[in-house]
Amino acid sequence: MIQQNFIQLYEDSFKKNWDLPALTDYNENTTYSYGELAREIARLHLLFKELGIEKGDKISLIGKNHSSWSILFMATITYGAVIVPILHEFNPESMEEIIAHSDSRLVFVNESLWSKLKQEQINVPVLEIPTFSLLKSDNDKVKDVMDSLDNHFSDLYQGGFTKDDIRYADVSNEEVICINYTSGTTGFSKGVMLTANNFAGNVTYAHKLDLLFNRERNLAFLPMAHVYGCAFDFLYALSAGVHSTLLGVIPTPQNLITALQEVRPTLIITVPLIFEKIYKKKILPIIDKPIVKGLMKIPGIDRFILSKIKKSLIRSLGGNFREVIIGGAALNAEVEAFFHKMKFPFTVGYGMTECAPLISYDHHYDFVPTSCGQVLEGIMEARIDSPDPEKIPGEIQVRGENVMKGYYKNPEATSAAFTDDGWLKTGDSGIMLGNRLFIKGRIKSMLLTANGQNVYPEEIESRLNNLPYVADSLVVLRKFRLVALVYPDMAAISTNQVTPEKLALIMRDNLVTLNKSVAGYEKISTIELVDSEFEKTPKKSIKRFLYS
Repeated sequence: MIQQNFIQLYEDSFKKNWDLPALTDYNENTTYSYGELAREIARLHLLFKELGIEKGDKISLIGKNHSSWSILFMATITYGAVIVPILHEFNPESMEEIIAHSDSRLVFVNESLWSKLKQEQINVPVLEIPTFSLLKSDNDKVKDVMDSLDNHFSDLYQGGFTKDDIRYADVSNEEVICINYTSGTTGFSKGVMLTANNFAGNVTYAHKLDLLFNRERNLAFLPMAHVYGCAFDFLYALSAGVHSTLLGVIPTPQNLITALQEVRPTLIITVPLIFEKIYKKKILPIIDKPIVKGLMKIPGIDRFILSKIKKSLIRSLGGNFREVIIGGAALNAEVEAFFHKMKFPFTVGYGMTECAPLISYDHHYDFVPTSCGQVLEGIMEARIDSPDPEKIPGEIQVRGENVMKGYYKNPEATSAAFTDDGWLKTGDSGIMLGNRLFIKGRIKSMLLTANGQNVYPEEIESRLNNLPYVADSLVVLRKFRLVALVYPDMAAISTNQVTPEKLALIMRDNLVTLNKSVAGYEKISTIELVDSEFEKTPKKSIKRFLYS
């Protein structure tokens, strides 16, 4: 058990950092200080009390990154209730099922999302964010509470709300404070029960690593309803007195670069897709030029070219960050090798929702290519289910402070997720050298070829995705032959006026190029073009079960 009480972290932080900026909505240019944030939390605590919300009750929250989302999340857990964050990218039917399955007693939702739900099926009070106004209730008492809330709050704090008024619920680290529903590549959503201790393990370890310091700035552009963005862009930042700017719009490369240059964060937390796009769209066209390829072979000149690219990239990302942390999925091997070669300050971590999320991490100066860091010392343990864990890949299994309590109302899935001796099965295959993990791929996505070889399609797809006019790809097994399904880069095709005939020739060349770069048993028999983008989870992983 982590010694530091998780909820106490925020009671202390809000008092200590009372006058400092806490949250800013990028598009709205609205900023809350830590004191103002605490006041809004207190107002919601009063609302919960008047509505009869009790400790342990569930509150659903559906919306994009916004200060109101953050306030509601913090108000719920510091009251002693359980937050159920629902990704705004889930389909409406999934949202309805989660609200019902989680036994939520209150729902907070953006009005645009509320209009898409079957409202008659939701039989609890529904409030709108960011205004916290009432959208639906069949109980007149709820309407009366909402109408009188401001006056009631003023009467309660007649001298104004001060830091001395901050007193949060007594919540043990053992208690569940969040149920985070996954939407995985298997198509089955499960409610991951995360305790205060799970989050405390992640947040206190981040403090130990000195990822951020008091008064520094952070840009939150990953969805905070997903545990990766929630733990580090949000929970850790608020515990450290950091000023977080919430992007609140789709993080397209242009949106993101503009915001990074304005905010100039000291840490960038991101997913592989962002850097893979930067590499493919901005860097690859430069280094693939014949003259540059030739110069890159000359010792000294290659270092000069890499240095120029590195400096330009750092400037475009705000120029003020110490490190870029990449997580959520495996980074393309070619992209990783290039960024490491030019000594860009990045690292790749590993985690999962069931560990809130962190399992392994290295600072960028300790990062070893193709690895995903060292297992968190003193916090987590890992083992490989293999006769030779250093050479033969096997399932990565973990245990420790960050591991979930289980799946909500799903004892069968909970039992299946753990070994008989209590280790969590990650579903990922890898090896471990010392305390450092190297992931090979998802066990469920592993393909067995006719000659008995295990093929991890992610490794092939990462190479294919860097070839011309490939937007995304998926390798499948058909009659023991490997086939690559490719969704072409329609924007590039339109810009360059590529005809279907020319595209077919390009894909034929791509097949030859790809097969030269992989092992004999990994060679692709054919490339098939698909007409529409692959259906993905909110983490942007392809739902493989739909195409197998």
